[in-house]
Amino acid sequence: MPRIETDICIIGAGSGGLSVAAGAAQMGARVVLLEGHKMGGDCLNYGCVPSKALIASAKQAHAMESGAALGVAPVAPSVDYAAAKDHVRRVIETIEPMDSQERFEGFGITVIREFGRFISDREVQAGDTVIKARRFVIATGSGPLVPPIPGLEDVTVHTNETIFDLRDRPDHLIIVGGGPIGMEMAQAHVRLGSRVTVLEGAKAMGKDDPELARIVLDNLRAEGVEIVEGAMAEKVSGNKNGAVTVHTDKGDFTGSHLLMAVGRKVNVDKLDLDQARVAHDRGGVRVDAGLRSTTNKRVYAIGDAAGGLQFTHVAGYHAGVIARSILFGLPAKAKTSHIPWATYTDPELAQVGLTEAEARKKHGKALEVVRAEFAHNDRAVAEGKTKGLVKVMIVKGRPVGASIVGPLAGELIGTWAMAIANNMKMSAIAGTVLPYPTLGEMNKRAASAYFSPRLFESDTVKRVVRFVQKYLP
Repeated sequence: MPRIETDICIIGAGSGGLSVAAGAAQMGARVVLLEGHKMGGDCLNYGCVPSKALIASAKQAHAMESGAALGVAPVAPSVDYAAAKDHVRRVIETIEPMDSQERFEGFGITVIREFGRFISDREVQAGDTVIKARRFVIATGSGPLVPPIPGLEDVTVHTNETIFDLRDRPDHLIIVGGGPIGMEMAQAHVRLGSRVTVLEGAKAMGKDDPELARIVLDNLRAEGVEIVEGAMAEKVSGNKNGAVTVHTDKGDFTGSHLLMAVGRKVNVDKLDLDQARVAHDRGGVRVDAGLRSTTNKRVYAIGDAAGGLQFTHVAGYHAGVIARSILFGLPAKAKTSHIPWATYTDPELAQVGLTEAEARKKHGKALEVVRAEFAHNDRAVAEGKTKGLVKVMIVKGRPVGASIVGPLAGELIGTWAMAIANNMKMSAIAGTVLPYPTLGEMNKRAASAYFSPRLFESDTVKRVVRFVQKYLP
């Protein structure tokens, strides 16, 4: 049996694993990278990239029938669903070389296309090869969770791993799950010509600020998405090639296709972690603040495998954290307070730090909340995209959270992510000069809303101004 000794063995070639591998190899470490499925992981092949590509196709279709207010006569789009999926495939193929085996072998990395499993506390077997390493990085990500609903075995169930391969447009897509994935796919498909029903057992977009989520949900409903909240799926009936019915306590819902979007399951079951004395549970590997296993100091976990926030950019951030520890022996801790996220519906919804409810619970009377509405932004008015607002939570002059719903919210949240990550004051945002007219001015307007009462409603400020006007030569 072939044996390899190396400095770092990385299990999983998704975003986080690839980042660790490239950085470590280019800084002189010996690296072995294991991947039993597709290079690039979930994000490239089944998640962020294909979903945004399909959303782009849907956006073009929607634009053809929504331009009346701008003087453009609406026309019904002629949608070729299969061609839209061809666009998705081309986007993946364009990005694939950056994540390819050949590129990473070019860095001097040994890439083994086999799943890895621990056989001891410092050995992993991949295929017929045993790898002994000083450090291991578990970067196996997560996959779609399909709950054990009675009847699912009798019907065709789509997840994010199969929906992008579907070539025939669903006549009526039933989506179980009202979170970000469910809502993005709901809007994309209704814009591409499908009828869509979303069934959510609790509240749709329940993890987001309810005021902002309501704006998104109202817009989706206006576009034709049926959203049924409090509808817990109890059983499913149908057959593999025909209609499928989801039975809930709110009634029965029948469609042509079923998409499960109820959450994610961390991919650690096949790693034989007990052989390596690595403590774990359903949420992933149990790690300390530095993302190191609490029971085997040779093992690190990043991204979804480490539990917590399940976003591609978190895996990339984690890669940088553990690189400091593994490569330089320096202390490093992962934080979450500065991690943003976005849901790419129209309008988009983005968040960083504390929501208003979380901030009120944590900071009480010390909290100030300021708001700025897109309706008062000249660029938004010019483009007819005035739905939405920026909400910023502030304590002692510094932002502790920001919530945005509106056009390009996923881009605009970056300002607040930077501010929170660097402990910046609101004055830094207010003092920034931005080109006019841009949506970026929304953030500056929110910062100005913090200072306006201090300047314009302060008797002290008015007395100083009157004194200067009276006595300054």
